Amino acid sequence: MTDQAHPPAVKKLFIKTYGCQMNVYDSQRMAEAMGAEGYVLTEDQAQADMVLLNTCHIREKAAEKLYSDLGRLKPLKAERPDLKIGVAGCVAQAEGEEIVRRMPLVDLVVGPQTYHRLPAMVRGEAPAILTDFPSEDKFDHLPQRRATRRAPAAFLTVQEGCDKFCAFCVVPYTRGAEVSRPVDRILREARDLVERGVREITLLGQNVNGWHGAGTDGDWGFGRLIRALAQIPGLDRIRYTTSHPNDMSDDLIDAHRDIPQLMPYLHLPVQSGSDRILRAMNRKHTAAEYLRLIDRIRTARPDILLTSDFIVGFPGETDQDHADTLRLVAEVGFGTAFSFKYSPRPGTPAYDRPEVDGAVADQRLQELQALLTKQQKAAQEGMVGRRLGVLFEKPGRQAGQMIGKSDYLHSVFVEAPDAQVGDLVQVRIVESASNSLRGELAA
Repeated sequence: MTDQAHPPAVKKLFIKTYGCQMNVYDSQRMAEAMGAEGYVLTEDQAQADMVLLNTCHIREKAAEKLYSDLGRLKPLKAERPDLKIGVAGCVAQAEGEEIVRRMPLVDLVVGPQTYHRLPAMVRGEAPAILTDFPSEDKFDHLPQRRATRRAPAAFLTVQEGCDKFCAFCVVPYTRGAEVSRPVDRILREARDLVERGVREITLLGQNVNGWHGAGTDGDWGFGRLIRALAQIPGLDRIRYTTSHPNDMSDDLIDAHRDIPQLMPYLHLPVQSGSDRILRAMNRKHTAAEYLRLIDRIRTARPDILLTSDFIVGFPGETDQDHADTLRLVAEVGFGTAFSFKYSPRPGTPAYDRPEVDGAVADQRLQELQALLTKQQKAAQEGMVGRRLGVLFEKPGRQAGQMIGKSDYLHSVFVEAPDAQVGDLVQVRIVESASNSLRGELAA
């Protein structure tokens, strides 16, 4: 018999991704790396030959969620002992051998900087636990990106790690120091994505606007990178996340004014409106400096929609500190924002500090979220009657309906029976719902 008569069985890979957009990107790259080993993605965990949990350590009880999911995998592993189970991402980096000790069903643990070695780990040619920070660049060892499905929008990691050491954050310990990818590799990956039908790229980094990658004529700044990306034919939209206020350079602000492909949307976390709490967080900026920065950005791009992150109940927060945060929110007017009650992370400077009473923190969070929800509603209602660009990403549930993202990253539902995924069209917004907009194709 020939190999053609009995082709090897296809191996199936199931990936569960927790957390941030960078984890989504990392999961895609791990899927591509395992694709070179003959694995194809499946959405049915029960049919998988390998289950990979790509974890995030930012949100509350991240490790507990992982162990809960691993517990649910025990019957599947008992039924199929050859099933490979892997844990990747930031919890893998932080917990390391503890994961295997607590859950012996786990076959491999790989950190965010070593997942390019995942195929070798599966083959048994590399250690089953890899959580170091290698000197080699993982992007040099990953396979060329390939189109697994037609997707008009894609993520592209340009920077990893963080040197800011905010008192609440584990990123410097799980992702390492700031590293910026070189210019030529970013442009090459972007061109490759566009050739595969991508029209919108979101640049990713833990501190993305701190990117300063090596070019042929020295280090570039982030604004210059965006200008170079805007020269790629067919790349119609550029976004980036997540940024630090201290790295919003003049050139980057000018790019928001000058580059039509750079969407009028900016996520710029502030975390608190209290200078006392900002100092305790080690944010290295004041509320007034943040507000002046917002004024400069809006002067450059008056129609920009701003979003942010807030932590409520940080150790030592008083009623006055909370009032300062509400005052900053009221002054800025955010299109939306993410707000969370503080939860301590082992290994961070704030971990052992006395916590704010839970009921008090809950009440403050409700007050903040009520204000933010009001601002989000106002921002969305302000879109009604406007003509916006919408990039269709998938069909809707109703016949002839398409769903896409507006220039401002709102989900927009449109009756467009002749449209295709990947079409970038002009839409007149006719209605605002709780978390989306409805539009009609503009004449």
